[in-house]
Amino acid sequence: MKVRVHVSLKNGVLDPQGRAIHHALEGLGFAGVKDVRAGRLFELDVADDTSDEALDEMCRKLLANMVIENYRIEKVAA
Repeated sequence: MKVRVHVSLKNGVLDPQGRAIHHALEGLGFAGVKDVRAGRLFELDVADDTSDEALDEMCRKLLANMVIENYRIEKVAA
């Protein structure tokens, strides 16, 4: 089973990478971009019988820093 885990900073957490991207977009002449928030995407290929609880535990223990990040698990259709 294919799984995507989207990790992003929580609201209120400063995002220097997002600010740098925003500044670069403005410098390249792209107008109208109000804000940029950078994140990460993990694509996992796991056994079909992997439970939602196991996926959640993977995120909490390794893939996301629960102090400053949120995550969203997406199961990808075959």
